Amino acid sequence: MLFGCHLSIREGYLGAAKAAQRMNASAYQYFPKNPRSLTVKNFNQEDAEFCRDFCEEHGIFSIAHTLYPTSLTPQPEKQDPTIKSLLNDLEIANVCGSAGVVVHFGSPIRSSDPLAGYQLMIKILNKVLCQWDEPCLILLENTAGQPGSMGTTIEELVQVRSLCDYPDKIGFCLDTCHAFASDLWNGDNLEDFLQKGEELNYFEHLKAIHFNNSKYPAGSGKDRHANIFNTGHITEEQFDEFVKAEPFKKLPFILETPSDEGIKHADEVALLIKKWGK
Repeated sequence: MLFGCHLSIREGYLGAAKAAQRMNASAYQYFPKNPRSLTVKNFNQEDAEFCRDFCEEHGIFSIAHTLYPTSLTPQPEKQDPTIKSLLNDLEIANVCGSAGVVVHFGSPIRSSDPLAGYQLMIKILNKVLCQWDEPCLILLENTAGQPGSMGTTIEELVQVRSLCDYPDKIGFCLDTCHAFASDLWNGDNLEDFLQKGEELNYFEHLKAIHFNNSKYPAGSGKDRHANIFNTGHITEEQFDEFVKAEPFKKLPFILETPSDEGIKHADEVALLIKKWGK
């Protein structure tokens, strides 16, 4: 099984890949540029190519994550910068050899029109993907909202993908904390969750797992990540059942857990490998 965590590109794209190897991780995630700005980055192509070659040589999987200001339901003045930034993220990640770029599902934009948010998401995705023909995918991530919020169900994720003009350029990333917070997977309904995912062909397009515990109970709607063992509301037994489920056995599990609350990411990755690595 593949385990890793989110890593900094402070030492460059190759530096992040080497950091993953040093901690014996077989997967990692990174921000392709400054995570607090939508500014397009003129990136170091050679460094990105070295990263790709290094990951291929050492069997390391990677994905990128879009920046904090990125939204698939942006305000009108942010639509053009968002599209340009997403294309820039895809270009960087593709040269780095990454499987995809994770993007958070959109948000409602008009309470009087529940469909408006979905329609804008599809419009933005189409504007990005009509300009993109490389292998790197957009990976839609489920949200941690209260049940009934946008992006909390498999049906929404699958439907948005299918309604886009370029569904083959879109995959999914499943966040366990978000799934728990939204009651999509509450720790006790795995069989129903797996059945729904199979029926809707969600797992066929699932490329990565954000592996996070939750600081709040199931259905809380709160996106607060906790470390995997001993600190969150998802039990080790519930995680064990999840990790061993058939659709997830060959997928990368990438931590986005706190690294300043008693355990470093390298140590947490080592614990995951020890428990589930074979």
